[in-house]
Amino acid sequence: MTITFQDLNLSSALMQSISKMGFEEPSPIQAQTIPLGLQNKDVIGQAQTGTGKTAAFGIPLIEKIDMKNENIQALVVAPTRELAIQVSEELYKIGYHKRSRVLPIYGGQDINRQIRALKKNPHIIVGTPGRLIDHINRKTLKLGSVHTIVLDEADEMLNMGFIEDIEAILSNVPKERQTLLFSATMPDPIRRIAEKFMVNPELVKVKAKEMTVPNITQYYLDVHEKKKFDVLTRLLDIQSPELAIVFGRTKRRVDELSEALTLRGYTAEGIHGDLTQAKRMSTLRKFKEGAIEVLVATDVAARGLDISGVTHVYNFDVPQDPESYVHRIGRTGRAGKTGMAMTFVTPREMDIVKNIERTTKKKMDRMKPPTLDEAIESQQQLASEKLRSTIENENLEFYKRTAENLLEEFDAQTVLAAAIKLMTKEPNTANVKLTDEPPAFSKSHKNRSSNNRRRGDSQRSSGGGANKGRFYGQKSKSGGNSKRRYSNSNK
Repeated sequence: MTITFQDLNLSSALMQSISKMGFEEPSPIQAQTIPLGLQNKDVIGQAQTGTGKTAAFGIPLIEKIDMKNENIQALVVAPTRELAIQVSEELYKIGYHKRSRVLPIYGGQDINRQIRALKKNPHIIVGTPGRLIDHINRKTLKLGSVHTIVLDEADEMLNMGFIEDIEAILSNVPKERQTLLFSATMPDPIRRIAEKFMVNPELVKVKAKEMTVPNITQYYLDVHEKKKFDVLTRLLDIQSPELAIVFGRTKRRVDELSEALTLRGYTAEGIHGDLTQAKRMSTLRKFKEGAIEVLVATDVAARGLDISGVTHVYNFDVPQDPESYVHRIGRTGRAGKTGMAMTFVTPREMDIVKNIERTTKKKMDRMKPPTLDEAIESQQQLASEKLRSTIENENLEFYKRTAENLLEEFDAQTVLAAAIKLMTKEPNTANVKLTDEPPAFSKSHKNRSSNNRRRGDSQRSSGGGANKGRFYGQKSKSGGNSKRRYSNSNK
């Protein structure tokens, strides 16, 4: 039997918000989590981004907010600024008709501005670990009235070195509380947090087949490094995606790709960890609004990016592991819609494709790289379809006199060919230069390379940089989230 939102006995204010947001029926994780949340039970939700988990914890959280209580009553901890902002926006929509107040706090934003906002009595705080700890230490964040705490994407916070911060935050929240923990995976440190800080938690698990988003058609293209860019632009011309994300492995790659795409006539911008927060948010906003047709991003953007309408994902560089692949392609095929993901693979990277297929239990179909002639033919086809649509749906009386004059001077085939040429976006072949990236290697390949070096092999594996995954312990001047985070050129 399918559960509806009406079956959950929610208040009229929340039902109004749910209706306004266009939710028709709960997703699997919502159907299981919301009743437990309303019963004040601790919950461990094993689910990835895109499964509807924000509403799964947000609906019961906001339902329990006491509007007469001016204190902070709920706390959501998220690993990144982007996710904190997106979660707060979703909670604002859910609580709109109840008039609950939500405040996001994160590093990179003026801390004094946040302190002033905290004095306005928000009911819900959504924050990143480093900035939450900063406010706790300054005594500007009072958590004594918190009855619900949510740890969102706990495994990502573990990967970013925030495990000690999470424990410190949990220690500052009353023991008599409800705790909800969401994580795509359940490594031992996350299990230990659950055992230490949660009381008889209920496990809600979205099955793997649901997490890998079956609505996505997956392809790989066997293409040499130097030919990747031409193949990408031909695919963009042939497929004409409404919104597309291109993933590159490094910040340099993202910068060069976005510049090269712009040179070729596409509206493209890139995001990565070196950009200012204002620039990243501006780029994401323009992409959501459709002002940018191609977003180029590193893996830092794969987690927490909640943008509806993405139709195509292009993995210009293969991801390092299957989990990153799933997060990348999960940007499309959302909310029941279909999506398409294409991964460019150089001959030395085929073992990564096989590893991804084994992990996701889904085979990628091989796609033949399109030729220049195919790209031109596709653009001509689009022009022909526009002409047909105009003939069938538009009033052309005003234009027939001009058409008759042209037909007196030229034959019909020539006139039509000229119209199609004018409407055809011919592929731009402007010369671009991208710095070659060395091939990526699977973890098993890296381990073999490491063993070879220990046996005296002086050659370095091009897939295993010396600085990979290095941590550092400095706090940023702004009091942000730099504590123990990756210092990694791939962000």
